[in-house]
Amino acid sequence: MARRSKGLPRRQRLIGLWLLLSGVSIFGGTVFALWLDGLAGLTGMARVWLWLGCLSGGGTIFLVGLLLERQLFTPLRHLQVQLARLVAKPDARQDYPPEGWLKGLGPDLMRVREAWRADRERLATAHAEGALSATRVRQELETLLQVLDTPLLLCDHHRRLLLFNQAAETLFEGHPGLGLGKRLDALLPIASLEGALGELPDDGAPREILVPCDERWLHAVLRRVPHSHQETLLTLTDTTAAWSSEMGARAELAEMLPPLRRHSASLCSAADALIGVRTATPTGELGQRLEAVIDEEGRALAQQLEQMGRVMEEMHRQGERLVDLWSNDLWASLAARHGRNGVTIMPIGMPAWLKADAPALLALLDSLLPRLASHAGREELEGEVCLGNRRVYLDLVWRGGVLGESQLEAWLGERLDALPFAPRVADVLRQHGSDAWSLADDDGLHARLRLPLPAADRVAPPRPRTPPRPEFHDFGIAEMPPPDAELAARPLRTLDVVAFDTETTGLELRRGDTVVSIGACRIVNARLLADDVFDLRVDPERPIPPASTAIHGITDDDVAGAPPLSVALPRFRDYIGEAVILAHNAAFDLLAIQPPGGGVSFDIPVLDTLLLSRALDESLDGHDLDSLADRYDLSFPPGTRHTALGDARVTAELWLALLPRLEARGIETLEQVLALQASALDREDAYAS
Repeated sequence: MARRSKGLPRRQRLIGLWLLLSGVSIFGGTVFALWLDGLAGLTGMARVWLWLGCLSGGGTIFLVGLLLERQLFTPLRHLQVQLARLVAKPDARQDYPPEGWLKGLGPDLMRVREAWRADRERLATAHAEGALSATRVRQELETLLQVLDTPLLLCDHHRRLLLFNQAAETLFEGHPGLGLGKRLDALLPIASLEGALGELPDDGAPREILVPCDERWLHAVLRRVPHSHQETLLTLTDTTAAWSSEMGARAELAEMLPPLRRHSASLCSAADALIGVRTATPTGELGQRLEAVIDEEGRALAQQLEQMGRVMEEMHRQGERLVDLWSNDLWASLAARHGRNGVTIMPIGMPAWLKADAPALLALLDSLLPRLASHAGREELEGEVCLGNRRVYLDLVWRGGVLGESQLEAWLGERLDALPFAPRVADVLRQHGSDAWSLADDDGLHARLRLPLPAADRVAPPRPRTPPRPEFHDFGIAEMPPPDAELAARPLRTLDVVAFDTETTGLELRRGDTVVSIGACRIVNARLLADDVFDLRVDPERPIPPASTAIHGITDDDVAGAPPLSVALPRFRDYIGEAVILAHNAAFDLLAIQPPGGGVSFDIPVLDTLLLSRALDESLDGHDLDSLADRYDLSFPPGTRHTALGDARVTAELWLALLPRLEARGIETLEQVLALQASALDREDAYAS
C-alpha cells in the first residue's frame, strides 16, 4: 500500500506558515528600526512612530491571521464537523451553530436542517402507513416462526441464509456457521445436499435427505418456495437418537430372531420325535438323546429370551420418551400443579440432571403427593435429588415414619388415568428402569420415598432462555451480488463486514504483550446485527500488568480457564468466514491477532476507520475513537469503553456513519475505499490511540 510522506496536517502547516511570516516580519522590522534609530538618532514621538512603522507589517500579518482564525477558519471547521455529522446522522445534535463571519448562515442552515427532517418524517410516515398491514403480517409471522419447535432455515439461490428461527439457533448453538448472510455450506456439509438442492421442483414438493452434522444425524426436508427467486426452505430434525436405536438395540433384536427360530424349531422337532419314539419304544438310548436335545435347546431358548427381555427393557428405558430433565424444572412443575391444593414442595440440596418421561413422571408424582401428605399429616414436603452410581435418586422427604409395604404395594398398583391406556404406577416405574422404597433418615425424625432414575450425561445447569434475536431474517440479502462476484467491485453496502477489537496485556506486542480479549460484531447488508457477536476472553499465559487492568478491567482471575490464543484464533477466523474485517487503528489489532507462529492467516481485506476519517477530514484534528464518537454523535453504553466488544460495536456504528459521506464522494466499491484508505496511511498508525 502506498505511503505518504510524514508531515503536519494542512491546518497545522497553515498556522505554522502564518506564525513564520509574522515572526520574520516582526524580526525584520525590529532590525530595520534599530538600524534607522541608530542612523537618524531620533527622539520622542518621532522615535515611537519609527518603531511603529517598522513593526506594523509583522503586527498586521499576525493580527489579520488571528482575526481570520477566529472569525473564519474556526467557524469553517465547526461547520465542516456539523455538516459531516448531519450527513452521517440527520438527527444528530447541533453542537456548533454558525459563528463569526458565518453567523448569518445560522437561520439558513437551521432551515435546511428542519426541512430535511420534515421531509424524512413525511417519507417515514407515508412508508409506515403504506406498510402497516404488511408489518402486522410480518410480525405475526416472526412470532410464529420463533415459537415453532422445528428448526427452519431459508436460503437464497446462492445458498446464503435469509432466515432462521430460534429452534435452529438452539440446534446449532455455538456453531460459527449460523448467521444471516452466511453460506449454507458453512453450517451443513454441502456435498450431502448438493444433489437434492439441484433437483428440487418449483412447485414446493418436498425432498428428504439424511445429513451428517458433527456427531449428529439430521433429517432434512427441502422445499423450493413457490413463486420466489429460487429460495429454499429447510426443516431439520435431530434423528440421532432414533438412528442409534435402529442401529443399536433394534439391530441387536433383529440378530436375536434367527437363533430363537432355530432353537424353537429344534425344540419342536425333538419333542415330536420324542413322542414318536415313546409311542414305538418307550425306553432306550434314542429317547435319552432326544431328552438331552430338548433340555439343551430349552436352556438356549431361555437364555435368548432373557437376553431379549433385557434388550427390550433397555429400549424402553433409553427410548426417545426419556429425555434430559433438570430437577428444578420438575419441582417447579409440581409446585404449580399442587400449589392450588395446598401441597407444597421445598427443594433442598443441589439440583441435577436426570432422564425421564416428564409427563408420565409428573402424573406419577401427582398420584403420590396426596398419599404422602396424608401419611405425614402435613402439607409441606421436601424434594431432594441425590447422585448415585449412574443413577439419580429422587427423594420426597417428610417428618415422620416410613411408608409400610402394604401402602407401597397399593400405590404401585394404582392406575394413572391421566395417561394414555391408564398404566399402573409400577408400569411407569418399569419404563424408567426404576422401583420405589421408603427409608428412614439418620436423624430418626424424617423419612423419605426414594425413586432411582437414569442419570443424564450433563452437569452444568441449563442456560437461561434468551429472548429471540432482534434479527433473524433479512430478505434483502437475496438482492446482494453473488458470493463469487469479484470482491473489489462489491458495493460497500453489500459487504459482509466483521468489526473487531482486541484488549491486550500492553502495547508492546513485539516484546511479549499479547491478547486477553477479542470482541467482534457483524454488519450484513449495511445493518448492524444486535446479537451476532463474538466475545471471548483469552488466557495470555502470563500475568496481566495492573496498568493494563486499570484500562480494560480484565484481571488474571477473569482469564483463568479461558482458551489460549492458539485456540481462540481459529474460532475467531471461523466467525469471520468470508467477511471483510474492520477495525479502528487496524494495524495494532492485526498485529495482535497475527503473532509469530500463530498459524492462522487473516489474508482478507481490512478497513480502518482511523485512516478513512483522516482521508475524509484531513484538515480536522482528532481521529481517535473517542473524538470520532463525539463527532458523529455515537455513544458507548456504560462500562463498555475499552472492552473489546464495546469498542467493536462503536467502530461498526462509525463505519455506518462514514458510509453516506463516502458515497457522496463517489466512493462506492471496496476497491475505491481501499485506495482512499491507502492515501491516508502513516507509518505511525500502529501506535495511534
